[in-house]
Amino acid sequence: MEIGIVGLPNVGKSTLFNALTKGHAASSNYPFCTIDPNVGVVSVPDQRLGRLTEIFSSAKTIPAAIRFVDIAGLVKGASEGQGLGNQFLSHIREVDAIIHLVRMFDHGDVAHVMGGVDPRRDVDIINTELALADLASVEKQLDKAQSQAKSGEKAAKERWELLKSVHAALAAGQPARRLNLSLEATKPFMLLTDKPVLYVGNAGELPEEMKSAEVHLSGIAQEENAGCLILSGKLESEIAQLEGEDQAMFMKDLGLTQSGLERLIGAAYRLLGLITFFTAGPKESHAWTVANGAPAQQAAGKIHSDIEEGFIRADIYSFKDIDNLGSEAAVREKGLLRSEGKTYVMKDGDVAYFHFQKKI
Repeated sequence: MEIGIVGLPNVGKSTLFNALTKGHAASSNYPFCTIDPNVGVVSVPDQRLGRLTEIFSSAKTIPAAIRFVDIAGLVKGASEGQGLGNQFLSHIREVDAIIHLVRMFDHGDVAHVMGGVDPRRDVDIINTELALADLASVEKQLDKAQSQAKSGEKAAKERWELLKSVHAALAAGQPARRLNLSLEATKPFMLLTDKPVLYVGNAGELPEEMKSAEVHLSGIAQEENAGCLILSGKLESEIAQLEGEDQAMFMKDLGLTQSGLERLIGAAYRLLGLITFFTAGPKESHAWTVANGAPAQQAAGKIHSDIEEGFIRADIYSFKDIDNLGSEAAVREKGLLRSEGKTYVMKDGDVAYFHFQKKI
């Protein structure tokens, strides 16, 4: 899973990226500090995986992972090449989802490219630039689609009709995701505005600043059926620099039970409709990410295509059961291990062993 972080310059994207990835992206008080996208791979925190490693005495522990991409700041006119406009927009087309970082803090030492903090204005600027870029792209595709539709081929006609509906929405100032089309249907169009969005408010450090930011940003997110999360990039940077007990004590003093990374990943999973299943044994305990509602055979493909193609059955039990009973043998004895077929719908926390026919 790859998530792009977008926003105006100087809203704290690189600061957030560094906090999430413990990376060293440049973070300075001037626009376009980031020129090329910074990429960081982050392990998904999951206490269940550590418990499985303990139960099986696994030699290796392999968590699920997310790639975060810090995309350089967009400005008004980016769709027409302002700033480094089109170059930045091309990076966004490659990600699975977007974190739209919105500046909610007012700090005299950090310049605001628009002259002052105004979340609604800033959100509208970014969304307008994404929509204009999509509109230009769709207009180029429409002519070709219309010509193909004249052939009478059903698929070509459906593509043309779909592009026309997307064009109408964009021309009316609406993002493509408001059409509630499947991502599979619009994927060939390489749209920016149909990607799932999580609005993240970069607020001040005080609780009252956090609450105020949530009130303002949650309303904007609800209008688009988007996710919303408030955090302080400065605080998250300080948390990321600590480890172990020092980090736990600092978070406790702040009244935080989870880091911004944990909350952000949880929000991203919900936004994208993802769950986690596990494979576990003496060699390794491994967390895997799959779409909610995925059948067992498709989940097997996350491990290897050969396992998906040669799928026979899956031995499955819940993490909750092995956590309570302490061993796989005890799970078997209680009759809680099930043999499931290819159409079984995977559930979050399933521990699976896939039987398959090897290719000859």
